Amino acid sequence: MAAINSNKGFYDFIKIRRLKYGNCFKTNIFGQTHVFISSTEAAKKILRNETGNFTKRYIKSIAELVGDQSLLCASHHQHKLIRSHLSALFSTASLSSMVKQFDELTVNNLSTWHNKSSISILHEALQITLEAICKMLMSLEEKKELEMLHKDVGLIYEAMLSFPLRLPWTRFYKGLQARKRIMILLDKIIEARRRSKEKCDDFLDHLLIKDGEKSIEEETQLRNQQIKDNILTMIIAGQDTTASAITWMIKYLDENPEALNQLRGEQQDLQQKVSRKAHLTFEDLNCMPYASKVVKESLRMASIVPWFPRMALQDCQIEGFTIKKGWNINVDAKSIHFDQMIFQDPYKLIPSRFDDDSKPYSFLAFGMGGRTCLGLHLARAMMLVFVYRLTTSYRWKLLDSDESIEKWTLFSRLKSGYPVHVTGIDEEREFPNASKT
Repeated sequence: MAAINSNKGFYDFIKIRRLKYGNCFKTNIFGQTHVFISSTEAAKKILRNETGNFTKRYIKSIAELVGDQSLLCASHHQHKLIRSHLSALFSTASLSSMVKQFDELTVNNLSTWHNKSSISILHEALQITLEAICKMLMSLEEKKELEMLHKDVGLIYEAMLSFPLRLPWTRFYKGLQARKRIMILLDKIIEARRRSKEKCDDFLDHLLIKDGEKSIEEETQLRNQQIKDNILTMIIAGQDTTASAITWMIKYLDENPEALNQLRGEQQDLQQKVSRKAHLTFEDLNCMPYASKVVKESLRMASIVPWFPRMALQDCQIEGFTIKKGWNINVDAKSIHFDQMIFQDPYKLIPSRFDDDSKPYSFLAFGMGGRTCLGLHLARAMMLVFVYRLTTSYRWKLLDSDESIEKWTLFSRLKSGYPVHVTGIDEEREFPNASKT
């Protein structure tokens, strides 16, 4: 609990023990035995799970907040069913539509920055990603409902690492109440959609069987609770993790002017080709080879999801240690990402390290195996769109260098939100001596 409430973040609890006990160690979290491993060989064995020895399991507070029908917590059978439905969201056609929507939202948001004395990269990224995800999932654009979701998703996020104590003043209780409000909103949206005869071009429409329609195989259809739990899961994953990754990416670029200048050059060259188009396309993103490596390197360094949790279904051997049935075993992705034997100068942003294929199971930003994150291409696309629009529109200057990590967060976020002052590229041409990043 002390680590959760510190400015170094919860992962510091793991890091201290790994440095003390080595790459495979056992500890106790909330009364349960947890084993952490940080080798690519063990990661491959656990995440590929060819022997069927492991299943996914999050700590109790997370499972209750996202729901037991969430893709994060579902059994192996239910996971396959849910994943088969959700995969349509991440098809090439869906991603192409999403790129256009996200670019439009990003352009509209960035156009308001001129008149602001301070911009919080995290706050702006959270706002844009929430609007984009909600529009994509269920065509939700009502400002009042988006504001409610933004607040309640934040309460759930803050409760994920809290002790599961159901008392009114606790973070966990407030998170559960926020979940109830979101479930009520989703019930209203789903029922209205079932009654409607109009077709909506969004993900919810793909999942639902409208009133009067018959399913050939009803057992393969998702129930309302499965739909609601997974919409909530995708909102949390699509908003918080992506916004956090965007913030860290801007920070790393700010600290590495050589990489930023090379990135800006690539983006400005591309701008000459796409400037006549209303919005970026999915194909445009494939013309950003250096930016793609910046995104990948930023994800490695940020390690937004620091480890991947599993539970042993039977006694087994890992790294020469016996793992007992029922123990939690966690693949320490962040430790692997900063292993000097794999990545030279791991604490420095070096996008060119991904010029060649990396060692298998050494890049785990989205996991690996059958439970690899479905949204990896969507997250990458959103990061590319954001960095393109930012670097071709503005230069910026950091206002607060505090590197403290936000307390009570599952995914690593800067407490300051990374506040900057921006100057438009066009303005700079009028004042060429301005000193910005």
